Amino acid sequence: MLYSLYEWNQMALAPWRISAAQGAQMLRSPLNPLHEFLPTKISAASMEMFEALTRNYPRPQWNLPNFEIGTQKIPVEIETICDKPFGQLLHFARDPKALAKARGGHGGPDPRVFIVAPMSGHYVTLLKKTVLALLPEHEVYITDWADAREVPLSEGRFDLNSFTDYVIEFTHMVGPKAHILAVCQPGPSVLAAVAYMAAHEDPALPASMTFMGSPIDARKSPTVTNRLAEKQPFEWFAQNMIYTVPPPHRGVLRRVYPGWLQLMSFMSMNPDRHIASHWDYFKFMVDGEEAKAKRHRKFYDEYFAVCDMTEEFYLQTIRDVFQEYKLPKGRFEHCGEVIDPGVITNVALMTVEGGLDDISGIGQTQAAHDLCVNIPDDMQLDYIQPDAGHYGVFSGSKWREQICPKYAEFIRRFFNVKQERAIRRQMEVAPLAVIEGGKKARA
Repeated sequence: MLYSLYEWNQMALAPWRISAAQGAQMLRSPLNPLHEFLPTKISAASMEMFEALTRNYPRPQWNLPNFEIGTQKIPVEIETICDKPFGQLLHFARDPKALAKARGGHGGPDPRVFIVAPMSGHYVTLLKKTVLALLPEHEVYITDWADAREVPLSEGRFDLNSFTDYVIEFTHMVGPKAHILAVCQPGPSVLAAVAYMAAHEDPALPASMTFMGSPIDARKSPTVTNRLAEKQPFEWFAQNMIYTVPPPHRGVLRRVYPGWLQLMSFMSMNPDRHIASHWDYFKFMVDGEEAKAKRHRKFYDEYFAVCDMTEEFYLQTIRDVFQEYKLPKGRFEHCGEVIDPGVITNVALMTVEGGLDDISGIGQTQAAHDLCVNIPDDMQLDYIQPDAGHYGVFSGSKWREQICPKYAEFIRRFFNVKQERAIRRQMEVAPLAVIEGGKKARA
């Protein structure tokens, strides 16, 4: 019922929202003789603020710019390698001729990096800066998770184990000796997937796995998010966080954890910061500081764009990761088997944490080293960026200038050009896996 009320409220506000947007445009028009007066600017800014705070934000587009190597611009095209009901595998295909020209005739190959994006309320484009920093020296793949409210009930359920299955299938599509990079939420599933593959001697086993700000063991340095999960019983989340998708969405009647509800939770963690940010935005508009206002809009257009998670995925994550700590306690199961990270022996391991992370506290990601007891020491690296928060670990100047170069240096230690060329030739002749229903198409 609450979801329907939310949708009705959005529809009821639509005429007011349109009027506010048009009113602000008219007040700011140079044809308005009063457009430079302070009362006019305040009125226009108020209308723009109302419109921004009441609209539904659509799925953001990638809009990737051409990246540069030296003075050479390298075009990028997004390929959909595999398309499944609850997610896609995307490939950022760099123009090979431009790449070779920028490198004096040598176009690669480069390490294949498979980014497993979080399924935690935001769209994958939140990792745009993560991708841009990697593109000059890496062949980049990424997961693009579906919005559960747009997945019909006929497609079935999707839980934490389904997520792990997708990671394994997509890893096959990327190919052996790739480098998996798990950002935040997917850490436990990615570690479980690699351990499962290692236990079954899977030929698609990656060369390395990296976890960034991931709740591998959420008992360590608990944050506000962790304390909430511990404080409330499991039944409280089932009763208060799950709602039914209303029409006209394609996933009508599917039970979900709504994205807008998660957004409210995100903002409630730092309300003062968001209030101050919007007050600054209001002043930027009044003072005519368009560049600063544009930066604010760009950030919040991404931040306010949210998607739903299936009931079963959200609740199993709460129970298994944040309440019962099944992976570090040796109780996490996949396909009827107990997952043991100790079986991993020849996959390099790197962990990255932010000293100011208020979502995944220090030690939660490091715990991967304690679980992977049979990976040689010279194949492990634990790195802490002392002045980075949660998002700073994978986006922004700290990621671009300090963390990404260290990550690139680490995985290059486990990259062999001749071996990579042989793997790519073999993958072209006989791919390791054929995903039913999958397709490869230009995006």
